[in-house]
Amino acid sequence: MMAMYKRTYRTFSADETTDLGRHIARMLKPGDVLALYGDLAAGKTTLTRGLAEEFQANQPATSPTFTLINEYPGILTLYHFDCYRIKDAREILYLGFEEYLDMGGIVVVEWPQKIETFLPEDTIRIRLIRSESREDVREITIESPEERHVNFGC
Repeated sequence: MMAMYKRTYRTFSADETTDLGRHIARMLKPGDVLALYGDLAAGKTTLTRGLAEEFQANQPATSPTFTLINEYPGILTLYHFDCYRIKDAREILYLGFEEYLDMGGIVVVEWPQKIETFLPEDTIRIRLIRSESREDVREITIESPEERHVNFGC
């Protein structure tokens, strides 16, 4: 088990969550994998939207719940998986998940707990928790084996 760096951020609006996604994107390199944990409406797709905007994607990021994967070409291509509807972790292999890991883009996985066994050991894990008292407030914790993913002066 590798050592992990960890830092928690708090956002107070959807725009701030998107901005945090932009900051995270600036620290990524080709081949990085992000696992986004959180309940429905926790802000996973909103954070991903910031990543896509920073990479100058050809379209805004939306939830791929029914398509399972969306691709956003840009400065770096963003491969956005939503595993919410996956019943068996092996289903992700039929979508070519392992090939996407080697395509030199950024892989983002929503509901990663469904495919945990197939995530690389160096996956950047991001947990989003919506405040119980204020609907627009999020606590976002980033864990990574690399310090650059968690300490970016935001």
